[in-house]
Amino acid sequence: MFEGKRVTVIGLGKSGLAAAKLCARRGAKVTANDAKSAEALGTAAAELTALGIELRLGGHEGLDLGSQDLVVVSPGVPSFAALDAAEQAGVPVVSEVELSVQSLKTEPEHVVAVGGTNGKSTVTSLLGAFFTAAGARTFVGGNLGEPLSEQADRTFDVVVLEVSSFQMERVRSFKPRAALLLNITDDHLDRYPDFAAYAHAKGNAFARQTEDDFAIVPVGDAVCLEQAKRGQGRIVTFGAGGDVDVRSDAIVDTRSGEVYPRKELSLQGGHNALNVAAAIAAGGALRLPADVMRDVLVDFPGLPHRMAFVRTVRSVRYYDDSKGTNVGASVTALLGVSEPKVVLIAGGKDKGGSYTPLVEALKKKGRAAVLLGEAAPLLRAAIGDSIPVHIASSMEDAVRLAASLAHKGDAVLLSPACSSFDMFADYKERGDVFVRAVRALEEKA
Repeated sequence: MFEGKRVTVIGLGKSGLAAAKLCARRGAKVTANDAKSAEALGTAAAELTALGIELRLGGHEGLDLGSQDLVVVSPGVPSFAALDAAEQAGVPVVSEVELSVQSLKTEPEHVVAVGGTNGKSTVTSLLGAFFTAAGARTFVGGNLGEPLSEQADRTFDVVVLEVSSFQMERVRSFKPRAALLLNITDDHLDRYPDFAAYAHAKGNAFARQTEDDFAIVPVGDAVCLEQAKRGQGRIVTFGAGGDVDVRSDAIVDTRSGEVYPRKELSLQGGHNALNVAAAIAAGGALRLPADVMRDVLVDFPGLPHRMAFVRTVRSVRYYDDSKGTNVGASVTALLGVSEPKVVLIAGGKDKGGSYTPLVEALKKKGRAAVLLGEAAPLLRAAIGDSIPVHIASSMEDAVRLAASLAHKGDAVLLSPACSSFDMFADYKERGDVFVRAVRALEEKA
């Protein structure tokens, strides 16, 4: 597939590095391109050079993409003129996900793709735990964790991939046995011209499915259903009244009659009930034993930075939802908090969507809002005088302000509704800084 081929990999983040190394291992003549300098790339530059990979750094100018046999684009790289020209000239331009799945030495029995604006990391991890508990050799990763390219030389029975809209922009033959689209709300409108283009990118996971495959979407969601119908996969729905029905006391798989009492689930809250139902919908379609799924659901610990309880300080509970990087996620987190009132810490790099749904949720639950980052002025303008608003200079400052504003019995919630890249390396670093600041509060209490 790669021996002697000319391959350019654009973008040297985690997935781009893995893709470049994979192509080099398979005998390709690889050029690796990134806007960063060799110094900024650090040890990665030396690793690539040691593999015989040519580095073209400092930007995309001068790339000869038209002469390449293949171009691999990292998800963080938006399109640019030379890339579009190469694609129009017939050069295959693919994502790392497409490359890695096609490069697997042994075809897995199932490839599962989990997409959606919110919840996909939880559902991906939960499905991975299901298959692992059932004894399958399972890869879990993609947009979550490690790129599949890093493990393409191994043999897997099942590959469970979290897929972002960016990763689905350039797929040519990607055809998952089960594709899940959990929801679509405004996000990444700083990259896409409109919501329809964003939704279409998400829906590319369904486009090549056949009637032997499964398309899993929330019941009653016309946008997700429209995308699912782009392929021929069998539609399976989840949610209240769906094929996997979310009820007040249980999740019921109406296909099999299996009942999963909600009080026995480790993941609590309405949003997690939907996540569990989506995972059961996929697991049931792929014939996973109900007893295996039930056992996993009892003990599944959840994921860091996703509505994670940190601790109680002076009768106020602190929650880390740093993964709430868009408005829809933050609304879900805010309304899902059991405490009657919440001091919300939000802000970061604006992504182009409307903050109106968040403001409406704050009117119901908000004690106050503490804002930080580039988006703080936009959020303050959107909130207006609905609730008290304060601007913080840092995460530590935000936590101290929030603590001073919260009443006994309230919650302080970090759910930024924005990306982290104006102040932090990623949402994980942002959440870690929040947790440290909360712990510092406790030490002074």
